[in-house]
Amino acid sequence: MKINEIFYSIQGEGKWMGLPNIFIRTTGCNLRCSFCDTTYAYETGEEMSIEEIINRIRKHPCNYVCITGGEPLLQEAIVQLIDVLLEKKYVICLETNGSIDIENLVGKKSLSISLDIKCPSSAMHEKMNFNNVSLLTCNDQLKFIIQNREDYEYAKKITKKYKPQSAIFFQPVWGINLKELSSWVLNDGLDVRIGLQLHKVIWGDRKGV
Repeated sequence: MKINEIFYSIQGEGKWMGLPNIFIRTTGCNLRCSFCDTTYAYETGEEMSIEEIINRIRKHPCNYVCITGGEPLLQEAIVQLIDVLLEKKYVICLETNGSIDIENLVGKKSLSISLDIKCPSSAMHEKMNFNNVSLLTCNDQLKFIIQNREDYEYAKKITKKYKPQSAIFFQPVWGINLKELSSWVLNDGLDVRIGLQLHKVIWGDRKGV
C-alpha cells in the first residue's frame, strides 16, 4: 500500500487526545475539502508492504496506532493491515472521511472508528455516506469540522436526525474562534464535546507531528 508518512507523536484530536500514538498516514483521498491541512498526502508516498510497516512502527515504544490519511479506506490492503496490527496487540484508531462504507470494520475488538462528517464549508458535504453514522458504537467517535454558524447548524441537525451512539466532537477549523463555538454549544445544551488540535498547540501547523 502507499504510505505518505509514519511518525510517533501525541494524538491531538478526539477521545485519545494527549496519548502518545504511532501515526500511519496513507496516500490518496477521494475528497478535496476546502480547509484540508494534509494536502501533501494527496499524491506523495512510497509503496510499503505490511511487513515493512510493522517493522517501521515496532521501533517506537507505543501500543496505540492511528491510521489516517488522506483516506485509508482507499487502500486495498487496509483491512489486512488492521487485522495484522490487532493480532500483534496494537490498539487502533482508524480515521475516515465519512464517504466510504465502514460496515466491515465496525465491532472489531481494539479498533475505534473516528468518522468525519463534512459540513457545508468543506464543499464535500454532499458526498457523505450517512449510513455510517448509524453503525458507530460507543467505542467510536463522530467528528464535525466547523468553520462557521452554518456548519454548526448542519452538524446539530445531523446529530439530532441520526442519534449516534458514539462520542460526538465539534471541532473548529484551525484558527477559528473557539469561544464562539463553545458558546453555541452551551446555549443549545448539546451533548457534544468541543474538539481541539492539541498537536498544533504544541508544535504549530506543520507535518510529521
